[in-house]
Amino acid sequence: MSKKNLFICMILVAMMAMGLTACGAKKEETTQVRVGYFNNVTHAQALLMKSEKTLEQKLGKEVKWTAFNAGPAEVEALFAGDIDIGYIGPVPAISANVKSNGDVKVLAGVSKGGSVLIQRKDAGIQSVADLAGKTVAVPQFGNTQHLILLKLLDDSNLKPVTAGGNVTVSAVANADVANTMGRGDVDAALVPEPWGATLIEQGAQMVLDQNQVYLEGQYDVAVVVVRKEFLEGNKELVDQFLEQHEAATKRIQEQPEEVQKIINGELKAATGKNLSDSIMKEAFGRISFRTDYNTEAMSDFASLSKEQGFIKELPEEGQLYANGEGEK
Repeated sequence: MSKKNLFICMILVAMMAMGLTACGAKKEETTQVRVGYFNNVTHAQALLMKSEKTLEQKLGKEVKWTAFNAGPAEVEALFAGDIDIGYIGPVPAISANVKSNGDVKVLAGVSKGGSVLIQRKDAGIQSVADLAGKTVAVPQFGNTQHLILLKLLDDSNLKPVTAGGNVTVSAVANADVANTMGRGDVDAALVPEPWGATLIEQGAQMVLDQNQVYLEGQYDVAVVVVRKEFLEGNKELVDQFLEQHEAATKRIQEQPEEVQKIINGELKAATGKNLSDSIMKEAFGRISFRTDYNTEAMSDFASLSKEQGFIKELPEEGQLYANGEGEK
């Protein structure tokens, strides 16, 4: 055999060996699933599964639960690969999808409604039109409640002061709204539950309930997102997660009183405080727990986010949802 032929044979043998090694190599198995969530009733499925460890039982793996206080922090954790699946508001979900070029996708719905417009007692606000010249609190600029408020103002031909109008919009943490109302610093607030029920119990008054603020209550207030890499590498695990998410949703629908007690206990364990039974019942009464998502609401939120400069472009068609379709 010539040196040239020998050299070619050696290369072929080496390539065959590499191929066999690659074929025989096993993909490293995922041993831990990392889930992000908020300690809030709008993330009830996460709280229920965490409390009862049903997800661990189904997956047969360790589940690391990480609580967040705000959407941006959870988005950063998704970008860093610190969590695989997250319960999060629809607006930060859209932002994460755009900023990651589609690498963070909406997997399922969680809850709808649950946002209310509240006024401090005797503020004289009977409708959105009465917000002219008033100060309105939202939990965070660029979040779901903020965008709902901006749409309400626009529909009533009003604008925030920052856009040349006469409605002052102020970002106030939910837990601080009661104090700011008490001091007269804000006249109204568009807040998620259970803060609406809490404020009412403390003397504030309802202006618009969850069905009146937007889309007759059929807007997403929380969704599930997943990292594309995790989804593609662990499809069976993600399917099993969805089974448990759907089972938890069904249980919330069918056994509300029992579930509310479990979730209240989980909130107390995590925060040191629980909610009164009356607040829990009232808050849950304004939230619809469903696993579908409303693409009309998501599209509106995306457009408003772009108009306000929170995202530079709209999500690419077919890139926002994990199933690649417009409707789940």
